[in-house]
Amino acid sequence: MSKSKTGEPRTFEQTRTSETVLQRITAIRAPRLLRGLELALVLFALAIGVAAVVITDLTLSGKPSTTLLPTGILFVVAVLGLHFTVRWVAPDADPLIMPIAVFLNSLGIAMIYRIDLAKKLTGWDSFSVKQLVWSAIAIVAAIVVIAVIRNHLVLFRYTYLTGLAAVVLLLLPMLPGIGIERGGARVWIQLGSFTFQPGEIAKILLAVCLSGYLIRNREALSMVGRKFAGIRFPRGRDLGPLLLFWLAAMSVLVFQRDLGTSLLYFGLFLSLLYLATGRIGWIILGGGLFLAGGLIASQTLAYVHKRFANWLDPFADPQGASYQLVQGLFGMANGGMTGTGLGQGFPQDTPVSESDYIIPSLGEELGLIGLFVVLAAYLLLVGRALRIGFAAQDDFGKLLGAGLGFAFALQVFVVVGGVTRVIPLTGLTAPFLAAGGSALVSSWIIVALLLRLSNSVRNRPKLVIRA
Repeated sequence: MSKSKTGEPRTFEQTRTSETVLQRITAIRAPRLLRGLELALVLFALAIGVAAVVITDLTLSGKPSTTLLPTGILFVVAVLGLHFTVRWVAPDADPLIMPIAVFLNSLGIAMIYRIDLAKKLTGWDSFSVKQLVWSAIAIVAAIVVIAVIRNHLVLFRYTYLTGLAAVVLLLLPMLPGIGIERGGARVWIQLGSFTFQPGEIAKILLAVCLSGYLIRNREALSMVGRKFAGIRFPRGRDLGPLLLFWLAAMSVLVFQRDLGTSLLYFGLFLSLLYLATGRIGWIILGGGLFLAGGLIASQTLAYVHKRFANWLDPFADPQGASYQLVQGLFGMANGGMTGTGLGQGFPQDTPVSESDYIIPSLGEELGLIGLFVVLAAYLLLVGRALRIGFAAQDDFGKLLGAGLGFAFALQVFVVVGGVTRVIPLTGLTAPFLAAGGSALVSSWIIVALLLRLSNSVRNRPKLVIRA
């Protein structure tokens, strides 16, 4: 038995009271420590972005510029606004997610600014200024999401409504009058001078819909099937959802001519299906179906065949169809291990180097070491998302957290794999890094959902959702 300050033995009630007080003090201090760590890391990430911009200015013009100052201040205010919103409404949220996103976003802006200077783009015509404005808008959207959605279980009630909304968004680019085609893919809509890619928001809604659907139906999908080669495959009657989603992915590939988005959606579905059921048979069947569909498309669809041909032999037409891919490979080779340095490479020689090819642009000027840091940041972000999913107190939160993490992981794999010839080149962009408002908005909304989920992990008792 412990003793009091007077030397007398403590009673059971005194010991219990002391433990309760200690727990309360810890509960009060823990959120403050988490948010303090988050703020310090966010400021450090912003400092890296500012330093990269200043180095670029000094290298190319010999003096700092104030070109990005007004919109840069807007971006910083938005970031700090998100931090203080999290401090207020989600004090127990993961302290590493926001700093990683800010770091990637800031680094992308610096690289885009460097390419703008090479192309002599200034003011509102430059991609970097637009990227800063879109970043601020995206962060405001994240603030709204984390402030409005106080409990992620609310999303579980709207499983089928979010699925319907995702389908509507996917169909919008096919409507005459608003749907437009860019780079051979019809995934954009235009309203006046405003353009947007609705599929970026659709992938978030699909993650919510699939998580809710699989929680409700996983018992049927996990039922015992036939065993072949040591692997138990599902019954034929349970293949409906897999075939339906495969057809949807193939429809995106055929009608919207977007191989990357098709792969992202189907990969997200397979990942969640495996997590919900724990059966490797689903992965084998789904992967086989997608590979078969892709091979058939490569032989019957001209634009898919072209991508496969460029992937297999990019130097067959280096000045024509595979010019972008070859220039990106030469750029990364020119960067070597340590890179040429900010402002000293030629990333502007690669078409759309500020968006689709932002990874080779970074590789040329920051080298393999710089790319390793970027990929490590993505890996850490995905790891935190998976950790949130595995630690969630309810089944829906587990699937949703892991699904959002897989969405990041699949997109990075498709982008990096495409520019390095691991897989055929697609039209997806690197999250947070590449120029483009649609991708920024969706990425920051995912960050907000992960922050909300991580806050719930620490605050809520264990819940079990039943269909």
